[in-house]
Amino acid sequence: MDARRVIARLRRRQIPSPEELRWFAQGLADGTVGDAQAGAFAMAVCMLEPEGGLGAEGRAALTLAMRDSGEVLRWDLDGPVIDKHSTGGLGDCVSLILAPALAECGAYVPMISGRGLGHTGGTLDKMEAIPGVSTAVARDRLAEMLARAGCAIVGAGAGIAPADRRLYAIRDVTATVESLDLITASILSKKLAAGLDALVLDVKAGSGAFMKTDEEARALADALVGSARAAGCRTAAIVSDMNQPLAPALGNALEVAEVMAVLTGREGGPLTQLTAALGGVVLAEAGLDSDAQAGADRILAALRDGRVADRFGRMVAGQGGPLGFVENWRRFLPEANVIREAAALRAGFVTAMDGEALGLAVVALGAGRQIEVDTIDPSVGLNRVVRLGQRVEAGQPLALVHAAREDAAQAAVAAVRAAITLSPDPAPVPDLIRERVG
Repeated sequence: MDARRVIARLRRRQIPSPEELRWFAQGLADGTVGDAQAGAFAMAVCMLEPEGGLGAEGRAALTLAMRDSGEVLRWDLDGPVIDKHSTGGLGDCVSLILAPALAECGAYVPMISGRGLGHTGGTLDKMEAIPGVSTAVARDRLAEMLARAGCAIVGAGAGIAPADRRLYAIRDVTATVESLDLITASILSKKLAAGLDALVLDVKAGSGAFMKTDEEARALADALVGSARAAGCRTAAIVSDMNQPLAPALGNALEVAEVMAVLTGREGGPLTQLTAALGGVVLAEAGLDSDAQAGADRILAALRDGRVADRFGRMVAGQGGPLGFVENWRRFLPEANVIREAAALRAGFVTAMDGEALGLAVVALGAGRQIEVDTIDPSVGLNRVVRLGQRVEAGQPLALVHAAREDAAQAAVAAVRAAITLSPDPAPVPDLIRERVG
């Protein structure tokens, strides 16, 4: 076999065999497959999407091939090992709250996460906005962290799904992110390699998501749940709205600030609501609660009485962050040099947001990567972003822009104004949670 043969089959609209996909995944892992070939493979898979893509069998074969390109973890713990994954959105910092919340409810959470992809933020980049935090953790160290805090948010180590690590970075810079097959294989190859007992998936739908429509999101949710269950992992999904940022902040340190506000007593609105819903589903899947509502109630109770905040502090300290971060988080988080209002030019109701445009504006500020070697600026982004349905007066801020330079701030101000639609009359606001799959 060779990479050209596999790519040529895809170009001819033929599905590679499981053996060919296993060979290609191993080639991604060991360097036999070059970057140009990996990019061509990703593009060829994307070009199959209108015709059904790889199909259920091909998608499952690619997922398992990428999982088996590296180590599959095994655990000896006194509780279920569970996790959550989001398909990517704006202001989506649920993972930083949910991991310690699940640990507080009796689970172990080795949350293997990713970096920013396309216009969406990355959980690892958010964690690393906390000074000293390391998300690169060896296998034995991860086991120690789980024993102490019950949770950790880390990157896939060199031994975990190495095929995905290469393909993930290439997809980010070759406009091949929005593929049901590649998204499914990428997510599940890492999650299944973590040796999970149960998994919950947050599949986003809307202008700020990779899947823009409910139909696309449902198809991805079905693909993820079906593939994970076929591999023996108890799995369910929630389809949630991403027509506006989940939290009113986009950018790494700014989103951590939203997390800390929730953990230290402020009701987080949609952020809290979705965290509880996802936690309830996976606690029920893992057998730690009788049903999803009982699980959600436990998550909310742990948030209100400060137990999750304490657990988060232990996780941060275990990953190299400040010992007193929870008590003094404001003095630890980096701040941008320039803060400017993106003021509304006229009055009206917020009736729509171009979420992808907002995300790309934040990437342009330096909160994400445009090429693989770009360095993240954790301080930049947007906060105090208006909500759908909100009435805005002329001159009132649509958001605050946090930038490193004045010219970058002014470009972001223009982007925010262009991305947010103001109308004379209000429009219906979509429900946060669309449906549950599985």
